[in-house]
Amino acid sequence: VQLQASGGGLEQAGGSLRLSCGASGSIVSVYDMGWYRQAPGKQRELVASITRGGSTNYADSVKGRFTISRDNAKNTVSLQMNSLKPEDTAVYYCKADTRTGWSAAAWSAYWGRGTQVTVSS
Repeated sequence: VQLQASGGGLEQAGGSLRLSCGASGSIVSVYDMGWYRQAPGKQRELVASITRGGSTNYADSVKGRFTISRDNAKNTVSLQMNSLKPEDTAVYYCKADTRTGWSAAAWSAYWGRGTQVTVSS
């Protein structure tokens, strides 16, 4: 299973960016999907997650500014980031809990390589 993320870049404070991530490979089903970020010198943290049924969870720091969505048919997840702040600067990673077979153990968490988001003040 491979996760390919895109959409990062440089944006000014107050601007918007949209990240997208698609999962491909030997996939039976994708369960929870999410976006994490890691700033220099800091631990990786959850930004937002979404279940297969569409329930969402957000970090307090991004509530009201970021929106996560997914397309189950395409195994994709997106993150719309509005009202960006310099503190949003980080490498953003997508994650997908994926079933690759029919045995109870045939699932794992897969990570994308990360995409850089830089917000200037």
